Amino acid sequence: MRFGIFYELQLPKPWQEDSDHRLIHEALEQVVFADEIGIDYAWEVEHHFLEEYSHGSAPEVFLSAAAARTSRIRLGHGIRQVIPNYNHPARTAECLGTLDLISNGRVDFGIGEGATRMELGGFGIQAKTKRQAALQAAREIANMMVMSPYPGFEGEFFSMPCRNVIPKPMQKPHPPMWMACTNRDTIRVAARNGLGALAFSFVDPEEARHWSEIYYDIIRSDECCPIGHSVNANIALVTSFSLHEDRIEAIRRGQEGFEFFNYAINALVAEDAVPGYSTLWQQFLAKRGNRGEQLIEQARTGDVTGFGHAPGIGTPSDFAKHLRGLRDAGVDQVIFMQQTGKNQHRHIIDSLDLFASKVMDEFSRETEEREARKAEALAPYIEAAMARKTPVKPMSEADVPIVRASRPRAETMRDREKAA
Repeated sequence: MRFGIFYELQLPKPWQEDSDHRLIHEALEQVVFADEIGIDYAWEVEHHFLEEYSHGSAPEVFLSAAAARTSRIRLGHGIRQVIPNYNHPARTAECLGTLDLISNGRVDFGIGEGATRMELGGFGIQAKTKRQAALQAAREIANMMVMSPYPGFEGEFFSMPCRNVIPKPMQKPHPPMWMACTNRDTIRVAARNGLGALAFSFVDPEEARHWSEIYYDIIRSDECCPIGHSVNANIALVTSFSLHEDRIEAIRRGQEGFEFFNYAINALVAEDAVPGYSTLWQQFLAKRGNRGEQLIEQARTGDVTGFGHAPGIGTPSDFAKHLRGLRDAGVDQVIFMQQTGKNQHRHIIDSLDLFASKVMDEFSRETEEREARKAEALAPYIEAAMARKTPVKPMSEADVPIVRASRPRAETMRDREKAA
């Protein structure tokens, strides 16, 4: 299995003047440490205006800083908001190409669309068309990273004339592409489009097995027609994460933050919000009550079945058992949700260190062999999927429009030759 760490850059109130500064630099320290101990991926989200829940509004900047400080860990947009209202597709392609060069080819590109009224309304995006807009933009971003020049596009959600989008990424044809998934329906969408599934839902191994079966059945079927120039057949699943040799201490350190993550995303979708005056943490604590004490008391008395703490929180032995279930369910990568709520920086580092020393080796030593077998088995299906893709016809030099310096009228090199 592969392993990743994930950042919303959560910052519950009350805030101090240096809170954002400390948050970002501690997260970068965690990425550096993860790189040193052999974690495979660092994923950074993109959200806008979501106070307390996510201060990760500029992932391309955060990941660039991480690239400069690390040498091997892959750097993932998990996800980048690709709808043109958020980020023009050409700007996304430029940022991806630049980051891939800075990182020496370590970028992964997850696409997303946003779900909250705070974000969608802030950028004037219609909820009913956001999926179509995201997939259309993602397809054209892939084309921009591959084609020289990009021939241009006229579409429902954005249009652009012929231009050569530079720089091109180091990875060919382009960085692996993923899609944010939260249920079985979006798992199907990712598979049909040849995208890796970034599963941002906390499911048990039984449900993970269903997701894996749905996903890989489609990858192997004639439904799969990639929107990119490659197929990234992978499922990555997010899990809670807090480790300590003492289960009670692991719960004390990590459970509250994990519960805040779940509370906050639901509240941002379902409840009213007042920009600049968020009270998410305050509301969360009021609704949580003494649940934390109850969980710890149940753990203290030895009742470790069904008492409510997240399965990724506990001892190294607990976590290894959790990972075996996900591995056997067909999950390719497990991503740790470790920076949530008010989880402390030193506790996150301690958990990662404990994972590396007590758990990781059992799962990492088989990774390359497992991936090789999988690649061999899927090769004919991926080849067939790529054959179903309708390629965009490249433009010959003679047909590329000349961008006139003094007149708006378009003219091609072929037209100029005829006139001469």
